Amino acid sequence: MELKDTIKMMESVDYKERFAAEYAQLAVRHKKLVAMLKNWDEGTLSFTPTCPRSTYDLQTRAMADYIAVLEARAVMEGVPLPRI
Repeated sequence: MELKDTIKMMESVDYKERFAAEYAQLAVRHKKLVAMLKNWDEGTLSFTPTCPRSTYDLQTRAMADYIAVLEARAVMEGVPLPRI
């Protein structure tokens, strides 16, 4: 799934679809950031980051925590989440 695949879900009047889209967008962004950091670690990054690595590490942890909260809420609220 890519961000563009969530557009219709984000425009839904059904909060469960919007919830699933929020989860999907966050999961996609998190996955891409983790991949960027892997490239950085391997020395294959195609650009020079402007922030220190510790800032990106904080961001990935915050995103992972947010993903966990959304997953817990989804169970409690009966919201099916897409596979990413």
